[in-house]
Amino acid sequence: MLAARRSPWAWILVAAAALICIGSPEIARSKTPKSPPAHPAVHAALLASFRNGPLAATSDIVFAVRKVVGEHWYANFSYYANDREPSHFGNGNKLYRDGARLCRLNLDTRRLTVLLDDPQGGVRDPQVHYDGGKIIFSYRKGGGENYHLYEIHSDGSGLRQLTDGPYDDIEPSYLPDGHIVFVSSRCRRWVNCWLTQVAVLHRCDADGRNIRELSSNNEHDNTPWPLPNGQILYTRWEYVDRNQVSFHHLWVATPDGLQQTIFYGNEKPGTVMIDAKPIPGSGKVVVSFSPGHGRPEHEGQITVLDPRQGPDNPRAARIITQNTDYRDPWAFSEEAFLAAHGAQIVLVDGQGRIDPIYELPATDRAAGLQCHEPRPLTARPRENVIAPNADWNTPTGQMLVVDVHDGRNMEGVRPGEIKKLLVLETLPKPINFTGGMEPLSYGGTFTLERILGTIPVEPDGSAYAEIPALRSVFFVALDEHDLSVKRMQSFTSVMPGETRTCIGCHEHRVLAPDYKSGDCLAFRRHPSRIEPIADAPEVFDFPRDVQPVLDRHCVRCHNADKPEGNIVLSGDHGPMFSLSYYTITAHSLVADGRNSMGNHPPRTIGSSASRLLALMDGAHYGANPGPHDRKMVRLWIDSGAPYPGTYAALGCGMVGGYAQNRLDRSDLDWKSTQAAMAAIRQRCGTCHQGTTALPLTVSDEVGGPPWVGLSPNDIRRRLSRHIVYDLTRPEKSMILLAPLAKAAGGHEACGKAVLAGTADPDYQKILAAIEDARRKLDQIKRFDMPGFRPRPEYVREMRRYGILPAAAAADAPIDPYALERQYWQSLWYRK
Repeated sequence: MLAARRSPWAWILVAAAALICIGSPEIARSKTPKSPPAHPAVHAALLASFRNGPLAATSDIVFAVRKVVGEHWYANFSYYANDREPSHFGNGNKLYRDGARLCRLNLDTRRLTVLLDDPQGGVRDPQVHYDGGKIIFSYRKGGGENYHLYEIHSDGSGLRQLTDGPYDDIEPSYLPDGHIVFVSSRCRRWVNCWLTQVAVLHRCDADGRNIRELSSNNEHDNTPWPLPNGQILYTRWEYVDRNQVSFHHLWVATPDGLQQTIFYGNEKPGTVMIDAKPIPGSGKVVVSFSPGHGRPEHEGQITVLDPRQGPDNPRAARIITQNTDYRDPWAFSEEAFLAAHGAQIVLVDGQGRIDPIYELPATDRAAGLQCHEPRPLTARPRENVIAPNADWNTPTGQMLVVDVHDGRNMEGVRPGEIKKLLVLETLPKPINFTGGMEPLSYGGTFTLERILGTIPVEPDGSAYAEIPALRSVFFVALDEHDLSVKRMQSFTSVMPGETRTCIGCHEHRVLAPDYKSGDCLAFRRHPSRIEPIADAPEVFDFPRDVQPVLDRHCVRCHNADKPEGNIVLSGDHGPMFSLSYYTITAHSLVADGRNSMGNHPPRTIGSSASRLLALMDGAHYGANPGPHDRKMVRLWIDSGAPYPGTYAALGCGMVGGYAQNRLDRSDLDWKSTQAAMAAIRQRCGTCHQGTTALPLTVSDEVGGPPWVGLSPNDIRRRLSRHIVYDLTRPEKSMILLAPLAKAAGGHEACGKAVLAGTADPDYQKILAAIEDARRKLDQIKRFDMPGFRPRPEYVREMRRYGILPAAAAADAPIDPYALERQYWQSLWYRK
């Protein structure tokens, strides 16, 4: 995900609601001063009609009051990864603001009771118990840093804390069996494309004990709420090798996390569907459709959704409000809704007409306070209770695929063509530092993908395997040559003891399965164990695992002195990647299709579609790596084609890197850089203009940052700073060799000798700037350089997780590869 922010991906908008002053009611049990007398509501008839109809049983509502953080829809708790400088969103290093209340409003008397007031604290996410007598909510006490679950009686008495610890527990909901579902940062991971922590589904007992994780998501789960049938409806944001800002839709699961399945929207990218709740007696739900990558505090359009029309049918959604600045909708019926709107609580009817029923006093509005999460304070029926089916004494589950050849976008795949499934695990990040994928990939994956092994596919297309529980896995369908036929671009998981069944590969969700389990050959035997792949790493690292293959078979023709086809495959360091890594991706030698919308046709992404592997068949100038070398390249491609094999590489080792999506141009302050820029302009600027302009410095991102897509044939990819500057051997930089006379060891790529020799003053100026960049890289060090050490924030989080001893010396040696294995293993479910 790339997070919404001030960047090419930003869709952050700040609500500009024209609030209608209707005054405030009497305030009780509060130190807040009274506001002027109330004025009639603009649509008073709407409130009256609701009170005589859908609100007849509701006399009071509860809601939270707090300040809005101008960040993403999910970034509203904890702190930024980089604690050395504040966020560019202007909130310091914290993702919350001080000042909050929990309030109760009587609709008839307009009397407001403040149940909890904490000027330095935070209150959010109230939900009323089934009996209407108590409220669960998330509360960060003044002076504290973490939100925890609390419960309070509806009259403001009996406040009690349910959870604690150095984590944030938010968005709780009562379950019909007496337990609580919520989301929590106890998962110990960070957003893969931003600088904030992740919270995923958890559950606990009514008293806050026996907390269990229900999700292995790398990204956020949000706003769980029970449906009448007992399932949990929630928002799941995830992107496995697909666009990071487009897929945050509605999912369902049982209260113990089983049967996690799309509810609506997985083929409708571009909207955050959040704060969904059932509409009584209708089979429908009300939900906030927050546009693009979402607005702060879940602001969006109030929408009625009918899931019975199918999980991807756009006609299933009926937009109620055209404006996108409403929050936290609650449905009394299909035609009557309660919502927050800036500093107001409003009623909304099915035609989108609005009746403000409460507005915060002017002093609160001036302080930045707004209303949130209005709920009716009334008893309600319990949902159906689904009997628990997870077996918490079992560390695995089972997965059955009926026929991998069956599904959407599988045209041309012959029965029996798929022989096995490659099982990959998308690995959580212990921390992150920017919104792009760099330096993990160039415009590709945001995550490291661990190779678990393979499972066999029977001749009828069925597969049956034992899968580790609570781990995010996905599959690549392989043919008889172990080449990719089809690739999953979403993750799946099993809970302990769960058996899940899929019809096929991306099968139609609206089709009922036409099979019996005994018909599947795979189901006639015990489930397969995942077979590890011998002689290959679980997590690939390009310099360690792939560059040696290129050195043995490719570099003799593709080097700085002999760049056949304008391709350099040496492992020298560029400003952010190695020259070979950047070249492979910039020249589309790896067909990944990543950071896209997903579900590509067969054999269009992965190893079977990658020219790099095809060029290693012996026909290309005798380049014929042996089986092991080809296997290494193939598995690297099919496991995401990353550059580093460790997240410790994030946010460091780059000259001209990114922090919170801001490009580091500090090299512009170097005198050598200023002189080199003038020399490049003078000697090359006449010809290199527009799209053929040369990067004037090692930080000059001519074509935009790595996550801004350029077409494979765009010349700017071939002239990028990542290929023309060599920070290992500055004299081998293409920006020097291309204009240099052949007699002096250059290429005369411009058709003539622009630089007659290495003694040319402009040659020396450009070389001096590159040498300064090399010295800078030697100082800060990249992950594959001797003496490399991760960023202090990475070390801080590893200490917080208990992976590194708290008392470890600040300069103690660190092996990031071994350390991360310990981190990932610490997250594995064990009975």
